[in-house]
Amino acid sequence: MIIVLTLLFIGAAAFGVWAYLQYQDKKTDVDGQVSAAVAVAKNEQAKEDDKKIQAAKEDPYSQFVGPDDYGRVTFEYPRNWSVYEATDVSNGTGTYEAYLNPVVVPTIKNRDNRYALRVTIEDTSYDRVISDYQRDVEKGQLKAQSFTVDSQTGTRLDGTFDKDVRGAAVVFKIRDKTLTIQTDADTFKPYFEKIIKTIQFNK
Repeated sequence: MIIVLTLLFIGAAAFGVWAYLQYQDKKTDVDGQVSAAVAVAKNEQAKEDDKKIQAAKEDPYSQFVGPDDYGRVTFEYPRNWSVYEATDVSNGTGTYEAYLNPVVVPTIKNRDNRYALRVTIEDTSYDRVISDYQRDVEKGQLKAQSFTVDSQTGTRLDGTFDKDVRGAAVVFKIRDKTLTIQTDADTFKPYFEKIIKTIQFNK
């Protein structure tokens, strides 16, 4: 009986050792698979992040964002253009003015300078701003037509705005203010056409 029990004990011990070794092998294999899966996932994420970074570098446009208190209008403009905000409206009052131009924005102190794009948000009512252009429209210097973007309708003006200023503008009512985006030269019209299609309003 003692011999039988001894043999059973030895057999059980041997089986236990064999089972433990099998468990360790499987555990090692599973851990290896998990580690490999994690490594693959990290590699895929790194590739995805690299693609996003590269896409951002290759994107030819930057985003213009107007002041929050003035409706936070946004639009896309060429990345190689510079932006100059001429006024500080952080206190929520006054007329907001920004100028955009390729590479360098000319000084705004010289009224004869022309800009690829002007952005103005003023306290003047939309109807008043449009009426200021009415005489030039009647004379045929400007052509006025309805223009809609981002579900908001305004007025588009094309023609001569002032001496030596022939371009285009879009005018919108934005909350209690009026937004005007204008180009000072027909040279920039192709850019202007693309820019105004990307205008979005904070609704």
